[in-house]
Amino acid sequence: MMRKFRTPERLQKITAAASFRQFSLRVVIENIHDAHNVSAIFRTCDAVGVPKITLLYTKETFPKIHKVTSASANKWVDVEKFNDVKKCVESLRSEGFKVYASFLNKNAKNLYDLDLTQKVALVFGNEHRGVSDEMKTLADDLFYIPMRGMVQSLNVSVAAAVTLYESQRQRAAKGMYDKSELTEQELNELIEKWCEK
Repeated sequence: MMRKFRTPERLQKITAAASFRQFSLRVVIENIHDAHNVSAIFRTCDAVGVPKITLLYTKETFPKIHKVTSASANKWVDVEKFNDVKKCVESLRSEGFKVYASFLNKNAKNLYDLDLTQKVALVFGNEHRGVSDEMKTLADDLFYIPMRGMVQSLNVSVAAAVTLYESQRQRAAKGMYDKSELTEQELNELIEKWCEK
């Protein structure tokens, strides 16, 4: 099949980015209110190779992704939507994901003690409420980002970026970006799809 692209350089960039996609890494956005925060998370997901974001909205309305804030990352990151926490977690588990939710309490684990090279879905909650009580109960683990200052929280898009870059660090150290998680046929199909965008 003839690939549609503007230059050989663009095809090379698409091929590399598609190869780096980490299908064993998922981000779940639960009721994040500010669409700019959501868009910024999309941008970070694209940067570290997260191929799909799960939007879980049970209280807030589904956000509109800002093209400028996301730098059009939403064009390269797939989306699935849920309006039920239990169904969302069941779906992730059926795909083999462990579910880690970001929330600071006495049972939460330090981010840097987590193995983020396994098949894992990372959940980030609302700017004020955090993740829902139901998500806290259903998640396999809660985690927190260690902080040394007086303020004990980060902007949610920053927290997602810190977590995702730790995921990338662990995965790169394990060589997980060196070979695509897709079969050759699946990778070619993804490249073809992206060349049409």
